[in-house]
Amino acid sequence: MPGRRYSFEVNRVSTAPPETLFRLETEGPLWSTWGRPLIVQARWARRGDDNPSGVGAVREVGLWPVLLRERTVEYELDRRHVYTFAGSGLVRDYRAEVFFTPNAAGGTDLRWTGSFTEFVPGTGPLALAALRTAIRFLSAQLVKAADTGR
Repeated sequence: MPGRRYSFEVNRVSTAPPETLFRLETEGPLWSTWGRPLIVQARWARRGDDNPSGVGAVREVGLWPVLLRERTVEYELDRRHVYTFAGSGLVRDYRAEVFFTPNAAGGTDLRWTGSFTEFVPGTGPLALAALRTAIRFLSAQLVKAADTGR
């Protein structure tokens, strides 16, 4: 029996331009500079096909021995990044999309969405709470890093 499908959306506003946030979010090893204390280690498991951070790239983030592998499946420079979990058994069919939209104030409207199917029936609400909380934290850290230039 297939599990239920869940989704979430997190929105933030940054004073930094889209290209700054895009670079920080797509460049795998940079996650350990702005994602702490949640992300302590970040590295490339595989570089992208045409661009090091682009389609086919796999970043590993977290803290050993718990490292999530995230595979880039769509990459629109300075505009949109889409990734899935590569090999994770926590949820099925996870897909995250991060949108970087210039705003009238000269900054960026950031929208980070995610969706997945629960791996074990009944575990979806807990997985949803964990993923939404993690993305809320990471998006706030990303904006803070972009806005302060660190």
